[in-house]
Amino acid sequence: MSEQNPYEQLGVTEESSFEEIQEAKQRLVQQYQNDSKIVELIESAYDSVLMDRLRMRQEGRIKVPDRIRFPERLTIPVESKPVTSSKSPHWWQSLIDTPSARDIGVPAVIYACLGAITLLVPDPSGSLLPLLLAFGVFVNIYFFNRKEKRFGRALLFTLAGLVLGVALGAGLASLAAKADLHIFGDRQIYALVTFLIFWVISSFFR
Repeated sequence: MSEQNPYEQLGVTEESSFEEIQEAKQRLVQQYQNDSKIVELIESAYDSVLMDRLRMRQEGRIKVPDRIRFPERLTIPVESKPVTSSKSPHWWQSLIDTPSARDIGVPAVIYACLGAITLLVPDPSGSLLPLLLAFGVFVNIYFFNRKEKRFGRALLFTLAGLVLGVALGAGLASLAAKADLHIFGDRQIYALVTFLIFWVISSFFR
């Protein structure tokens, strides 16, 4: 190793950048950390290369990057870390999405229209609400799958939302009956709660 020139000892060339030279030196020191003689040769070669680079710089043979010549021009970016993200569990972060205004707005309009039809259009035969729910299922699968490109996950979340919506709707309908509130029919409550849950899933989950 001692018969080589300083650049060869470090495994670099005269065209290597300062960062490459530093990395090469650190790598060799770590590799031969148990051999003090070789580490001493590496340090000596590194010093020789630095002196040679300084000479080349004075002769104008190498150009010093502006970030080294003018360090005062550099601005150190301050990384802002949301307080909530660091405290929330990893599994929760993997479920929750940060949607755009379009991701929230378009499904909201569609589900609002479905809710309005549920409340305003008479359904004496009882066939309209199942049709609206089926359309809501399709909409939820479409928007969820459009974001994630994972149809199986979209289908699973949609079925879970449907079950949860019917269960919560049944609970609310039961509470309304006990309170003697008959503003909406039970099936309308099921549908409205399910549409709300579908909107949350398609907009905020992934």
